[in-house]
Amino acid sequence: MTLKKYLILMAVMTALCWLAWVYIIFTVNPEITNWIGFNLFYISLFLSMVGTAAIVGFVIRFIALKQALAWRLVKEAFRQSFLFSLLIVISFILLSYDLFTWLNLGFLVIGLSVLEFFMLSLTSRNI
Repeated sequence: MTLKKYLILMAVMTALCWLAWVYIIFTVNPEITNWIGFNLFYISLFLSMVGTAAIVGFVIRFIALKQALAWRLVKEAFRQSFLFSLLIVISFILLSYDLFTWLNLGFLVIGLSVLEFFMLSLTSRNI
């Protein structure tokens, strides 16, 4: 897949995920829904944030680091957008259960940072 096709496909899928998220916001009543409504909300938010952050992260990396290979930039942007979106969605879930504290946020950030450093060490060994 070429870079242009990847960016077009990612932009279209991200737009569809944002549309699904907006549709869920206007159709699902949080006071009477069950766990399916909440899961649809969080999954659509997660997917739309991953797509948006991956595209923005790739574009910023591509402009700043023109000498790097495009596929490497795509992998880094996608991995980091996945972790960033996971941080945001888990924070929202903790907020909904009244468990969001600075300590829990610190543990979450440390855990995701350790995971990112582990992934970086794996990719540096493979090069």
